[in-house]
Amino acid sequence: MPVFLVALTLAFLVALNSPLTTPVAHADGGAPNLAYVSGTAKGVSVIDVGQQKITTTLPATGDPHTILLSLDARFLYVTEPQANRLAILAARTGETICTTSIPGQPSLLAVDKGTGKLYVAGNGASEVSAIDPTNCAITHTFKTKGPVYGLAVAVVASSLSKDTGNQLWVATTNELTVFDTLKGTTINNVAVADGPQYVSIPPGATVYATTRKGTVIAVDLNRLKVIPLIQGGQYGPMDYDETTGEVYVPDEQHNRLDVLAPVNAGSTPPHQPSRTIDLGVQPRSVAITNDGQLGFVALAGGNVAMIDVPARQVINTIYVGGNPYFIITGMYPPVVGTTPQQANIWGTVANIAAYIFVIALLVVPVVLFRRYSRNRRSLQEEVQTEEEEEELPVKERDK
Repeated sequence: MPVFLVALTLAFLVALNSPLTTPVAHADGGAPNLAYVSGTAKGVSVIDVGQQKITTTLPATGDPHTILLSLDARFLYVTEPQANRLAILAARTGETICTTSIPGQPSLLAVDKGTGKLYVAGNGASEVSAIDPTNCAITHTFKTKGPVYGLAVAVVASSLSKDTGNQLWVATTNELTVFDTLKGTTINNVAVADGPQYVSIPPGATVYATTRKGTVIAVDLNRLKVIPLIQGGQYGPMDYDETTGEVYVPDEQHNRLDVLAPVNAGSTPPHQPSRTIDLGVQPRSVAITNDGQLGFVALAGGNVAMIDVPARQVINTIYVGGNPYFIITGMYPPVVGTTPQQANIWGTVANIAAYIFVIALLVVPVVLFRRYSRNRRSLQEEVQTEEEEEELPVKERDK
């Protein structure tokens, strides 16, 4: 194959796969580089997954509870119920970027993966605050019918429509209330007699919720049908395996993880749980990495259990101290840009550089093609001239 065709093919492939946006981390279980644990002895402890030990501690006061990462793993969002506030920290340095006061001892937090906006609430208030993550400003307040016990965002908005946003699911006293994140209006109310608590929404059309009476239910996103799954435990904050759709539920009463097979809309629910993982200690929270290889469980007594997910077993226990409450995983924070302003600047620079790189890759093959064409024409003209000379009679060639 000519060189210009090879170059053109490579340029096309690179253009298709060029990262013109910032890499995305999953706030509830991302790339298996780091694990963040709230409620430890000194704030938020950071475990390096490769080294399997604490490598740094981020200072956080006010009894940090739910923590989440920004979509690019640059910032750590921390609820501080004792201080009635939300704090945003630089994940690399621990520097406080901004804080905002939230009523009702906020311990619950959700991130909209479509917009990056934060939603914060607590059991002591009947409202959810929408937060701009660039400056901690409260942009909207969703009023609820009772105290808030759980939050999650279903990414359902279509890129073809600007009239509706994603769905914010809020667990209140005896129902799940669904809000439109763009309009700020109530879409639906789903009655849950046992009192909904923690909410988890994997990709797909099913919402999972624990209840304060010791059950776990599923809700069909489309028909809003409530499906009982398991009962008889004391269930904590859940996470899911993106590769299989399985949902991992901490059961503090039985010192284990209950693993739920995915519930698909319109199909008969499978027997639940599909299996369990015994821990021997009360699990408080669980995080599954988005590659489905590792799980991390915050345990009562100051430990974190590391699980080999495919092998279905605990492979290590890491001491973190304190009373671990919540755990997430994510990739290493970017080296540059520790504030939202710096992140925007570096993001813009990276995008411009990426576009220039792609344009260069598209231009170079064109230049090579033109050069190749000129050389080929010259070669053809030379060959043609030689052939014409060979066809001339000897006398004419001598002239």
